[in-house]
Amino acid sequence: MDPQRLIHMANQIGAFFEAETDRAVALEGIAGHIKRFWDPRMRREILHWVDENQGDGLSALVLEAIRTRRSTLQPASGETPAR
Repeated sequence: MDPQRLIHMANQIGAFFEAETDRAVALEGIAGHIKRFWDPRMRREILHWVDENQGDGLSALVLEAIRTRRSTLQPASGETPAR
C-alpha cells in the first residue's frame, strides 16, 4: 500500500482525536483504531515508515501514538490480513 495513503488515513484518525483533552486517551484511541481496523500489512508499513523516515508527514499526535504504542500496533507473528 502507498505510504502516503496510510499517512493521510492516520492523520484523519488523529484529527478525530485532537479534540480529546486527555492526551493518554487520544494516544490510546489512535493506536486502538489502527490496531482494530488496519490490516497487518498496513500496520507493518506505517511502522516501517516511522522507522525509515522518522514519521515524515504524520501529525505530532499520530507519531506519538505510533511510537508510544508500538507494541500494540506490531502485528503478531501469525496474524494474517483480513480477507
